[in-house]
Amino acid sequence: MTFEQIRTFLWVARLGGFRKAADRLHLSQPAVSTRIANLEDELRAPLFERGQGALVLTRQGSLLLTYAEQMLFVEEEIKQRVANSSESEGLLRIGASETIAQSWLPLFLKAFSEKYPRVNMDLTVDISLNLRAALLERRIDLVFLMGPISEFSVQNVLLPSFYLHWYRAVSNPQTDLTQIPVISYSSQTRPYRELMSELSRLHGPQVRVFASASLSASLKMIAEGIAVGPYPRALALPLLNAGRIVEFDAGIYPQPLRFTASYVAEPRSFLVEDSAQIASDVAREWDRIDREYSKN
Repeated sequence: MTFEQIRTFLWVARLGGFRKAADRLHLSQPAVSTRIANLEDELRAPLFERGQGALVLTRQGSLLLTYAEQMLFVEEEIKQRVANSSESEGLLRIGASETIAQSWLPLFLKAFSEKYPRVNMDLTVDISLNLRAALLERRIDLVFLMGPISEFSVQNVLLPSFYLHWYRAVSNPQTDLTQIPVISYSSQTRPYRELMSELSRLHGPQVRVFASASLSASLKMIAEGIAVGPYPRALALPLLNAGRIVEFDAGIYPQPLRFTASYVAEPRSFLVEDSAQIASDVAREWDRIDREYSKN
């Protein structure tokens, strides 16, 4: 019995299939099948009930899963307390919303690379809805999204919120929301749904609303006088400083965008846990500096 066989067994059990485990471990499906078959031969016990649906653990498989989780926990403890982080290797799959990508994400990537110079990274930028699904399906290890994720298996680390302010073009003073379109986040996001609800309550159905997943494109449309909209000041600062847009009071005050660094807590990964803490530290320092800059 080898540690790699145990690790492979754990991921097959966790993900419910050989193909998903193969993708997670960066192995071929036959290699995963061979490891499980050899483990079953050595233990002289079936670990899975194989049928047309998802794999189901046998009684012996359920017992082994308990020991496998303990072994992986000990491995992570060793990495945390003994291993040199600069020598760590592997792959960290990160997902981030565009708000994060356009604010403190580059600083996080720099801090992470300095601490883990030999760890590769796979970065996905998407809306929070898709990031949540990818995390729960274990296609991503750590996500920075509008959270928290209310699943018992997910650990959420609170991050600084982003407050939304209304912007219009300097070249177009129109702020009547029944006369100029409003542009917002993607239609599959909470900020969009909340804004639509408030606009309908105050102005009825005559307000035109554009939905865009690209925050940079949205702010450029505002700068061109095509629309107005509520966005984080941190993202609007370049256009504010360039004198192309200004803030105004639209009479609607959206809720702050609340973010979390979220990851599946089991099986434990010290690399993921430490990365979430790095993100929290970077985000809070960035938020502190941004607030001071905004006051000036």
